[in-house]
Amino acid sequence: MKLALLGVGLIGGSFARAVRVAGKVSRIVGFDSDPAALRQAVALGVIDDIAMTAAQAVVDASLVMIATPVGSTRQILRDVAPHLSRGAVVTDVGSTKGSVIEAARGELGAAFPRFVPGHPIAGREHSGVEHSDAELFRGKKFIITSAAQTQADAMQRVEALWRAIGCCIEHMTPEDHDNVFAAVSHLPHLLAFALVAHIAAQPDATRKFALAGDGFRDFTRIAASNASMWSEICVANRGALGIELQALREQLERLERAVDEGDGETLRCVFQRAAAARADDLVRVD
Repeated sequence: MKLALLGVGLIGGSFARAVRVAGKVSRIVGFDSDPAALRQAVALGVIDDIAMTAAQAVVDASLVMIATPVGSTRQILRDVAPHLSRGAVVTDVGSTKGSVIEAARGELGAAFPRFVPGHPIAGREHSGVEHSDAELFRGKKFIITSAAQTQADAMQRVEALWRAIGCCIEHMTPEDHDNVFAAVSHLPHLLAFALVAHIAAQPDATRKFALAGDGFRDFTRIAASNASMWSEICVANRGALGIELQALREQLERLERAVDEGDGETLRCVFQRAAAARADDLVRVD
């Protein structure tokens, strides 16, 4: 099976490595807007050949994996749609699904039923194909948010691939997916970026960062993530993220009042609820 990999970063590169190790592909052709990333992907054995355009990459491909930032998905779909092989399955790994499905519906035309939107719940704060890992997805969840028109055989092919590389499959509606991940992924990234940017803008930022302990580093680890990618994700899911931000703003205002008034009991109740929820989550995950 020929895989057309559009986007050779951390996630795309890890997927390519994993399906190769699993023996599910015979040839991988890659395209990326960054020529250096493509050269590195070849040198690392992540892809076999380089395509100069996305359209060139998908010719004769049985599977097309879109692993580019969500902001570029519509243009990628527009570029490849006329060149897809009959029966080719198109899928993606975007962190937002509503906007991606809307783009696919508008650009793929008759090929839309063979588009299987997905999202692996895996990643690292460091981007780039040099950080790709065939084991990145093992034991992780892969969420499919198929449309009513999605063909069953296309969905089954994508499910089988992700199972073969170690994932557990879950199904969600696009709306439910975007609401959930606005809260547990997009909002935390936004907060980590905001906190580090807030401190970095202060005159004594260097001293504060030098004195920061493990707690600060744990909390802000994801602020080292790709800024362009995450700004696109936040914009793409701005409706659901905006609702989460408003609710959090109200919580912060409540905590601000408690601090100003010396209301330790309110602080303790909020902290205790959070600690209990976090401890329960850790037990459940393990």
